[in-house]
Amino acid sequence: MSQLKIRTLWAIALICNTYFIVRNQDCGLALAQNDSIEFSQKQRQLNDKTDKYVPLNKSGTVLLDLKRNRLRLKANVVLREGLLEMLCCRKQTKEHESILSVDAKAFVIHTGLLTLGAKKGTPVRFAPKFEGPTGQRIDIFLEWKDQSGKLHRAPAQSWIRHSINRFYATEMKRLPDDVKLPEDNELRFDKRNQELVWYGWMSKKQLAAFLALNKGQAFRKAIQSFYERSQPRQMKSHWVFAGSGFFVVEKTGTNFYQAEGGDLICVANFPTAMLDVAIESSASGEEGLMFEAHTERIPLLGTQVTIELIPVVQKPGAKKRATEKKAGKSRK
Repeated sequence: MSQLKIRTLWAIALICNTYFIVRNQDCGLALAQNDSIEFSQKQRQLNDKTDKYVPLNKSGTVLLDLKRNRLRLKANVVLREGLLEMLCCRKQTKEHESILSVDAKAFVIHTGLLTLGAKKGTPVRFAPKFEGPTGQRIDIFLEWKDQSGKLHRAPAQSWIRHSINRFYATEMKRLPDDVKLPEDNELRFDKRNQELVWYGWMSKKQLAAFLALNKGQAFRKAIQSFYERSQPRQMKSHWVFAGSGFFVVEKTGTNFYQAEGGDLICVANFPTAMLDVAIESSASGEEGLMFEAHTERIPLLGTQVTIELIPVVQKPGAKKRATEKKAGKSRK
C-alpha cells in the first residue's frame, strides 16, 4: 500500500475517531456522525491515483491535499470594508467582522490540520498577564478568479492592513500658545484628558501644514507620530494553530468546542480562536481593533475563494539558531 493511501485512510479514520469524540462525549459523536462522510473503496482508490483532494465533510468545503500537505477551504467573500476580528469565520456567525466565511464545522478543519501533522498549542491568555497564542505556524494563501476568469493567488496578509480609520492620541499637557488648530480637520486637543488627537489617514500635505504651525519638539514629534502611524501598512504577522478550547454545557454536561462559535482564523486575539495571529492584537471594542480590510485588494462580495492552510515545518536546529541570534543581539 502506498504511503499516500495510508495517509488518506488515516485521515478518514481520524475524522471519524478524532479526539473531539472523546473530549466532547455524546456532543462530539453527534457532530462527527452528522458532518463526516463515508468513503467507498472506489473513492479511496480514485483519490490515490489522481490529484483530486480528499473531502472531509459532505458539502466538500474542507479538502485534504495530502500530496502537497495542505488543507483547502472553500469560502466566500462576505466583507470588503471595515474593522476586522478575523480573516475567516464559520457561515452565519461573525460575517460583520470577517472578510471570508466557510460553511464547515470548526472541528473538521481542526482535525484536517492534525491529519497533516500540525501541532496545536494554546490560545491567548489575558490573566494574570498577557500570554500570546502558541502553536505550529500555519501559512495561509488565498486563490480566486476575477470577473474575466483569471486565477489569482496571494498571501492572506495582503488582504489585511493596519487600521487607519481610527483615533490616534499622544499625551500633551497643553497646546503650545502660538498654535491655533484649523476647525475643518481631524486634529484636536483634548483638554480634559490632556491629549493631542488625530483621526484617520494623514497626507504629506497635511503633515507639512501641521509641522509649520509650531517649531516645538513635543508638538512636532506628536504630528510626525500621527503621520507615521496612520499610513496604510499591510499586516505582517503569521498565524499559529492555537487550537481553541472547550467549555461544559450546563444542561447536558457535555463539552463544546469553542471555535464552533465562529472563531476560525482570527486577527484579533481570542481564547476561542482555532488559528490566531502570533502577535498581541486587541479585541476590546471597535476603537481598539488593530486591523481592517484592505478594500482595494479584495474581490467582489460573493466571490468564491479557496483558503490554503499550510503547516510550516521548522527545519532541525532552526529554533536553536534563532534563539542564539536573539541572545547575540541582546548582548550587543
